[in-house]
Amino acid sequence: MTERIGFTPDEVRTDAPTRAARLKWVVVVDASLPPGRAVNAAVCVAAATATAVDGLLGPDAVDADGSVHPGLPWAGCSVLAATTEQLAGIRARAVEKPDVHVADMPAYGQLTRVYDGYLEQVAEHRTADLDLLAVSLVGPRNRVDKVVGRLPLLA
Repeated sequence: MTERIGFTPDEVRTDAPTRAARLKWVVVVDASLPPGRAVNAAVCVAAATATAVDGLLGPDAVDADGSVHPGLPWAGCSVLAATTEQLAGIRARAVEKPDVHVADMPAYGQLTRVYDGYLEQVAEHRTADLDLLAVSLVGPRNRVDKVVGRLPLLA
């Protein structure tokens, strides 16, 4: 069984800069995607990550009117750009690291309209044959930095 990756309650430091967090979160998106598809891919892998990594989201914010705004990633999240080939390499390197959470979005996630169809398409292909649109990583800063290198921010 894989150990769950995340922050313990005492590590959640909303009073400290994001660089002080033990874990780093990056979402890497295929830079060739049109804006709407890129945002969709980033949001999908972020949703999968937010539910899988403990302590990633901070407490809810309450405004002066008493309206509640759901908690956001207190440790930050950088959205980076890569080529399709780079995405495949990033995923391959990241899944080898037991202390890095990886969530990816194969292109079939945008090519099918029924989730069961997505599951069927992915099941019919080997990992190396899946075109990835985005990859989300959470792990120790130095390991995540080594995996993503010096990729630029998504423009």
